[in-house]
Amino acid sequence: MTRFTPDLLEGPSDAVAPESREEIAATSPNRFALTFRRLFANRGATVGLVTIVLLFVFAFVGPVVSPYAYNYIDYTALSSPPSGAHWFGTNNIGQDVFAQTARGLQKSLLIGLLVALFSTVIAGMLGAMAGYFGGWIDRAVMVFVDLLLVLPSFLIIAILSPRLKQYGWLILVALLALFGWMITARVVRSLTLSIKEREFIRAARYMGIGHFTIIVRHILPNVASFLVIDATIAIGAAVLTESGLSYFGFGVQPPDVSLGTLIAQNQSAATTKPWLFFFAAGALIVFALASNLLGDGLRDALDPTSTAGRTGRRRRTRGRTAESAGGAAPLGRTGGVSEAASPAPGADVGSQAPTRTSPASDQQPTSAPTRTNDEKGERA
Repeated sequence: MTRFTPDLLEGPSDAVAPESREEIAATSPNRFALTFRRLFANRGATVGLVTIVLLFVFAFVGPVVSPYAYNYIDYTALSSPPSGAHWFGTNNIGQDVFAQTARGLQKSLLIGLLVALFSTVIAGMLGAMAGYFGGWIDRAVMVFVDLLLVLPSFLIIAILSPRLKQYGWLILVALLALFGWMITARVVRSLTLSIKEREFIRAARYMGIGHFTIIVRHILPNVASFLVIDATIAIGAAVLTESGLSYFGFGVQPPDVSLGTLIAQNQSAATTKPWLFFFAAGALIVFALASNLLGDGLRDALDPTSTAGRTGRRRRTRGRTAESAGGAAPLGRTGGVSEAASPAPGADVGSQAPTRTSPASDQQPTSAPTRTNDEKGERA
């Protein structure tokens, strides 16, 4: 009869051994380190981040290193192609295209950053307040959101911006932020409705913590990952919107420049003098693509269900498991050799073959041997 041993009850050979507290502390990165690891594991996000950094360097360092100001006119070089004196060439009146492109990109990036910042703050606060308080506050915020979504924002900004140009480009930032927070606020409200029912929010209420303190310290940090992703994508959307308004003459006003004004001024020379058009247009397209790539990468990096960045820990865990096993694989349920089949001392090993047990043979009881008539007569 087969004897059951602990080896027969062991699980698969690739089971992960438990780790000690020291090993877990040594191999478990904090949240920021894991987020950066996942972000740089995504090639698209890495390319987008590097591209955005280079564009920011060009926009803010370019006017410093350029030998010409963006509004300087060189009467000796009219419509000249790129050269050592003018790196990106000059336009029809002798202005340096490199300095103008850097200045226009700087203005567009500043507007995009400020619009994304203000709209994200407005959306986070109003959405969290609507979801947390509920009642008439929720209804009032949602009615205001629906009203702004119905209004044609591009048309309203195009009408108001030229009439308020004496206030500069900051009024354009305010108008773009005013019409750019509604969708984000709806999502934050939905997230807040589920977060406010959790135990730590109820505990904070029972402890007497104020409502606005709970919103700022407990609810907004739990939706911060979504807000970061949304703000990253909103920068690219704001730059595109500003460029569209400036292209039609409703955004940044002369003598200042932006990418939209440069594209509008030089669109007729796109085929005859391409350096006047394609530097500004290329910077706009590249930044929009890079911001979308970075936004997608941040979404994957901040997603708790993502497995990016965890492969190193799994490999280390499997390596420690293999070392602790000493290279000997445990016997499986159906692969073990029964002790009943082992050869007896002094017996011929070649004449006996080991038999493998199966679960069916172990579960079925063995029947008693039948006695013949001769054996019965000998007993009598």
